[in-house]
Amino acid sequence: MKHQHAGFTLIELMITVAIVSILAAIAYPSYAEQVARSRRGDAQAALLNAAQWMERQYTISNAYNKLPTGAAIDDLQLSLKVPLQPRTAEAYTLSFGTTTASTTPTDSAYSLRMVPKDSMSSDKCGTFALDNTGAKAVSGAAGVSACWDR
Repeated sequence: MKHQHAGFTLIELMITVAIVSILAAIAYPSYAEQVARSRRGDAQAALLNAAQWMERQYTISNAYNKLPTGAAIDDLQLSLKVPLQPRTAEAYTLSFGTTTASTTPTDSAYSLRMVPKDSMSSDKCGTFALDNTGAKAVSGAAGVSACWDR
């Protein structure tokens, strides 16, 4: 009587490892892009929220650069009055400025930006910017329509 051995052969095991590797190579980049897309959406929402806060300040103070108390609005005041969600704060920093330079608000204008950091620092959209006219900008090569409209 012959005994049959139960188990896997080395060939079967290697084929399984190869299939799993191929699936992982396809799935991980797709997963990473979805995570980045989600974080970009969070950054856009935070920028719009900050813009709404700035418009409320203008309605109350008749100036973008002053609180109702007369105190100046700067990056510190912005971060205190418009706190970011923890997940967004891990990936972006909210401040006044364009996609390329830091600025301060004036009586009649402001520009807000979300600067990527850590895991998002090499993102294809780069820095997001939004000003008091509603003009949107990005510093990345992907372009405004690819980053803001998706």
